[in-house]
Amino acid sequence: MLHPKKSLQRRGASLALAAVGTLLAAAAALTGCSNASGGSGGQTVSFYSWDNEASMKPVLDEFKKENPGIDLKVSYGTPVQGYISTLQTRLNSGTAADVFIITAENKTDIMNGGFAKDLSGEPWIGNIADAAKVTYTKDGKVYGAATDSWGGGILYNNDLLAKVGFNAPPATWNDFLALCRKLKDAGITPFYEGGDGIPVSLAALVGLQNQASGGTMDADIWAGKTSFAKIWTGPLQDWDKLFAQGLEPSSVAALTGDQVTTEFEKGSVAMIGTGSWALGGIQKAAPNLHLAFMPVPGASGTSWAGAVSPGYAINAKTEHGAAAEKLVEFLQSKAGVELHQKQSAAITTTKDYTPQLDPALSSMVPAVRAGQFYLPQVAWPTNSAAMNTETVSLLQQLIQGQSTPEKVAAALDAKLSSLKGQ
Repeated sequence: MLHPKKSLQRRGASLALAAVGTLLAAAAALTGCSNASGGSGGQTVSFYSWDNEASMKPVLDEFKKENPGIDLKVSYGTPVQGYISTLQTRLNSGTAADVFIITAENKTDIMNGGFAKDLSGEPWIGNIADAAKVTYTKDGKVYGAATDSWGGGILYNNDLLAKVGFNAPPATWNDFLALCRKLKDAGITPFYEGGDGIPVSLAALVGLQNQASGGTMDADIWAGKTSFAKIWTGPLQDWDKLFAQGLEPSSVAALTGDQVTTEFEKGSVAMIGTGSWALGGIQKAAPNLHLAFMPVPGASGTSWAGAVSPGYAINAKTEHGAAAEKLVEFLQSKAGVELHQKQSAAITTTKDYTPQLDPALSSMVPAVRAGQFYLPQVAWPTNSAAMNTETVSLLQQLIQGQSTPEKVAAALDAKLSSLKGQ
């Protein structure tokens, strides 16, 4: 998502539009936005979904079949920032759905704000993987039920890479740049990533820095023991070579992850930075592509971006607690997870269901199930949503040649200091 700077002349109009948007969001929440299924049961549960209607329909249809006395009212958000912004508006106004999604980017705000119900006492909580519970735990209480994890790396089109003699994933970042150069020289667009989030390639490069620090990098930044300038400048310099060397066009700053995926499905680009969650849709849209993932190579080894996936949370202020608990119980059940996995090709982590995964995921599955991945938004101790928004904006400026790696890292330090009131 783009975050262009607005002129002073437009600020009044922007604030007015924001106010209208808030009212519309609240109204949508109150009306339930859309009925996933009808019925005249005595219970109703509203659900604000992170996933789109096509992927959730089979899951919710089965829930309704098994729970005919519960009506569902479902609305669908657009990840990442659009969903988070709308959810926060609804939570603040008391109009949020009974069940919603807690994510890496907004978990701190939701847990600290008391917006989600403690799920620790639910009889099914033991089915949730330990790493998933830890991700959405505060003070020993679990606030989100995540049923899978994801890995992020470089998804590539085997047929296009074969045209330049590719036979093994690159071992270093310079090797990756050399592969991109070969593709470009052969008239093949090498690599795309969307500009609406922190790219998985950069996240993985920073993750290598975290490994080198023993996993305490972000805690040390927040504690003032080190800084973004000291840690992020090197990975940013490496990542920026994609644009400085003309291996990735600056136009990707205006592309969403979905738009990048569409270009990849058409065979217009050889490699994209994306997550395992995208594979199912790509395989359906372009079943003839021969695909595989490779980890992101850096100077000190290879790494995966990734995290425990968004989890299901229950609104702490719900007036339909029994129905909400029924819905979340089903969503994490073997039946619910299996139906959702068939749509998403997700790397599931619940204890009662292990799917047969697409071979394209084979390189990342062991690392993902072992929790060997990194995502800044998860690791940041506080203010994750605000830091994420700032980072995306700064990276868009870097992509377009309007900033430098050094300036981006320094600006992140300044933003953190501002958020901490320093």
